[in-house]
Amino acid sequence: MSTTLLDSWDAQSAEARTPELARRRRGAGDAVRPPQGRRGPRPGAQGACALGGATQAAHTPVLAIELLELLDPKPGQTAIDCTFGDGGHARLLAERLGPAGTLVAIDRDPQAEQRFAKLAAETACSVRFIRSSYAEALELLAGEGMRADMAYFDLGMSSMQVDTRERGFSYSYDAPLDMRMDPAQELSAREVVAEWDERRLAHVLRDFGEERHAGAIARAIVRRREQCPIVTTLELVDTIKSAIPAPARFAGGHPAKRSFQALRIAVNDELGQLDRALPLAWGLLREGGVLAGISFHSLEDRRVKRFLADRARGCICPPDLPVCACGREPQAALLTRRSIVPSAEEIAENPRATSARLRAARKLTDEEAPA
Repeated sequence: MSTTLLDSWDAQSAEARTPELARRRRGAGDAVRPPQGRRGPRPGAQGACALGGATQAAHTPVLAIELLELLDPKPGQTAIDCTFGDGGHARLLAERLGPAGTLVAIDRDPQAEQRFAKLAAETACSVRFIRSSYAEALELLAGEGMRADMAYFDLGMSSMQVDTRERGFSYSYDAPLDMRMDPAQELSAREVVAEWDERRLAHVLRDFGEERHAGAIARAIVRRREQCPIVTTLELVDTIKSAIPAPARFAGGHPAKRSFQALRIAVNDELGQLDRALPLAWGLLREGGVLAGISFHSLEDRRVKRFLADRARGCICPPDLPVCACGREPQAALLTRRSIVPSAEEIAENPRATSARLRAARKLTDEEAPA
């Protein structure tokens, strides 16, 4: 684990208020129309971001307005970005923390550290980067006794990783099988495909990709690797396609989508990391602090939803018990009863936002807690 601490110099303060939230909730109908005069582009929607020369889509933070309103950052506060990635959310947040604020960014990808260095040179708040998986980094911060006013996760892989072909995350073009978020770790998708037995492969595809044809795909992988190693993304795509019935190949998106998701999750222990990180992040929050999570598939969203709902739950005694015997009191107030989803406008500007779901909760103060 390596830690980088960078203090930025003074820069112009950003707007004090965030735009009013224009949101769509699952099953709640059309998006709320923003007030007159606030119909400009979403953050990052116009041209490439100043962090490097990548394309527009790679630097468009998902649900940025909605996340900022839920976090409600104020000058002088401390924020933890648990998944820095391209830095889109962090840049917007840093502008609102001001010179007296502090931003701690976490990511295990060395490319993210390079992008963070550019952000640090352009923002007024104090900044710190921890190159590590977020569970380990949050453990480090807890050991230091840190307290924060907000923490958030933008889960899954970043556009930066998808668009770097040699990282092997995408099924859309040929590249070496890799999928490591930290290129220094030993386990890669190539090792998983080459060495894990059929039963273990099927388990991964079923549990992490919710793949209906997990068993057939696992068998096809084992049969093909007995003939020759599977070392590229397109070789794996061909193997997956051969195991899926023809009618199913054209339903529900790309036939390799779920398998690639499953392998990526297994290689990077994404769900294990999240299970460890959520309580750690919650423990770092001060009273009144906010924890938020943006997820892109049901396995992530389910974990965030259950964790926040559990913190907001009070008595767990049987309903027929006349007096509470458990003594359990709620620790949180949910800020999103349903997940917040991108508007049609945002999806049109950034199709990668389509499956995003945002949830958040605020830690109750002593005054708000039940007596």
